[in-house]
Amino acid sequence: MTEFKCGYCGIVGRPNAGKSTLMNRLCGEQVAIVTDKPQTTRDMITGIKTTKEAQIIFLDTPGLHESQKALNVKMIKAAEEAAKEADLLLVLCDPTQERPDADARIAEKMVASGKPVIAAVNKIDCVAKETILPLMKMFADAGITDIYPISAATGEGVEELEKGILAKLPAGPQLFPEDQITDQNERFLASEMIREKIFLFTHLEVPYASMVSVEEYKERSEKLTAVRATIFVEKESQKGILIGQGGAMIKRIGQAARESLEQRFGRKFYLELSVKTRKDWTRDEGFLKKMDSAYKG
Repeated sequence: MTEFKCGYCGIVGRPNAGKSTLMNRLCGEQVAIVTDKPQTTRDMITGIKTTKEAQIIFLDTPGLHESQKALNVKMIKAAEEAAKEADLLLVLCDPTQERPDADARIAEKMVASGKPVIAAVNKIDCVAKETILPLMKMFADAGITDIYPISAATGEGVEELEKGILAKLPAGPQLFPEDQITDQNERFLASEMIREKIFLFTHLEVPYASMVSVEEYKERSEKLTAVRATIFVEKESQKGILIGQGGAMIKRIGQAARESLEQRFGRKFYLELSVKTRKDWTRDEGFLKKMDSAYKG
């Protein structure tokens, strides 16, 4: 009888490499929010896939980059913590980005951790084949032997990648119920879905200057959940953009977020949004810790 496998696979890479898209593809459902803007993911997100042979707990991480702003330091720390927790590390790179040397440094750092490491070149549907081979060689030079060309968007190569992950996963007992796809609580997931719509509908600095705090999350009945959330921004001008003329933008964000919540949880939602200005919150370590503790309990 084949031994059951169970372990954590940390997905690491630069911003916009497609880590969240890949985890959603592997899990078969949307667990992490996805937009076309870099640095959408701010926290470590867990996605769980269970089969008869194994349970893989994927850790989607914020993009690794260099910045000393408090929010970005927090994001980098989340990625590094995921790398420490993982049994296996998957380094993902985007061949459409410049400076592949940055991917090489990430790969070398992961190999130096002493943990099993595999690599994937994503977005192969967007580039010529001759672009992919130098990146695969780069990973091989960093000491990674298992390298997969994939497209998280189309699914090409993802099945082979999953087989590679399973091959390196340790044997162990199942840690989560087979129907559970994440360990994030509903309050956090609601904040992420609202934030996703901010990224989709606003531009320039506004999505990066926005933080969603769910102040109230109450199940009024089996069929209705009420959510009251505040969106914090750094400047009054950003507040004006989020609210929009006659409240049009905040209404659009709220309606889209409510529809996503209802689709995700299979029940009706009442969603109330407000916008407040908190100057330089992205540099405020105390505020960020307070927001973290609100979701982690």
